Amino acid sequence: MSNPLNIPKTYAIIGCGMMGREHMRNLALVPGAQLIAIADPDAGSREGALKQAQALGQNVQLFDDNAAMMDQAKPDAVIVASPNFTHFDVVKPVMDAGAAVLLEKPMCTTLDDAQTLAMAARDYSNLFWVGLEYRYMPPVTRFIERLHAGEAGDIKMLAIREHRFPFLVKVADWNRFNRNTGGTLVEKCCHFFDLMRHILRDEPVRVYASGSQDVNHLDERYDGEAPDILDNAFVTVDFAGGARAMLDLSMFAEGSEQQEEISAVGPVGKMEVKLPRGEVAWSPRDKTGVQIETVDTPQEALDAGSHHGATYYQQRDFHTALVTGSPPLITARDGYRSVAMGAAAQHSIATGQSVDIQFMDEV
Repeated sequence: MSNPLNIPKTYAIIGCGMMGREHMRNLALVPGAQLIAIADPDAGSREGALKQAQALGQNVQLFDDNAAMMDQAKPDAVIVASPNFTHFDVVKPVMDAGAAVLLEKPMCTTLDDAQTLAMAARDYSNLFWVGLEYRYMPPVTRFIERLHAGEAGDIKMLAIREHRFPFLVKVADWNRFNRNTGGTLVEKCCHFFDLMRHILRDEPVRVYASGSQDVNHLDERYDGEAPDILDNAFVTVDFAGGARAMLDLSMFAEGSEQQEEISAVGPVGKMEVKLPRGEVAWSPRDKTGVQIETVDTPQEALDAGSHHGATYYQQRDFHTALVTGSPPLITARDGYRSVAMGAAAQHSIATGQSVDIQFMDEV
């Protein structure tokens, strides 16, 4: 993989668990991206990250304190991959230092924090990017390109299905509780709510959701407390322009042939994409037959992460923006609005009522 903007920029990562290490592997693929420091309070995570860094040929300093890392390493950019509930507090000192920011999803776990951070990021003098990388899976990117070119006409129906494995084990099992994650429809599904807005190029006005915790983690206890995260849901979203979108989530469907399926239907026909198969299918209404386009993802991008190459392509574009001074392609506004949609869906499930969405005008 090549990058014509092979200009060195230094990076640090805060949080070197599973996602932090995925970022490490992808930074190693981007010319000019030099990982110089990692901060994590957990000794086991630091040790695992050091072993990976050595295997990748990355010469990094390890810190157990974020402030010390910022003061001593002085990176050009910081990737925040710490647990969700820490994002709001962790990113503020990074912004105080003036470094560029790639903040993992969800941007924050509460709507108030997301609003506050989005306002701060709006006037930030450096690059502020939110890691909603599902836009960057190559088959999904191609699917969106074709829709935005008008191939299906004005999209009226959008459906996203994720049938996958349960939540993975994390340090101190923080992801087992809504208070740490914002809830499954914030933690996991902000990606899909972002895709809805991005594909439809419109804003949601109403959310109705039904979901529960029916299968996973029922027998687990942490200090005597039972997990409260949802493991399945249906979410319907009405958009201002009249389109409807739906999310179908199951986190006890790891035997599925395809983990993600997205379909969009307009007056001209239906477009679909399926992952990991990597095929984009076009089914025109004139019944001339289904046309299949296979979209390949380079193996090294697939090997570097568990997001079908998306982390690499996002990191490449982030580095390009960092070098050129161009604006982020996924903004704090996107991050805030994806959290707001997830929070509305969680509230709809809790109350059994539809929830109207009104965003802050400023963000």
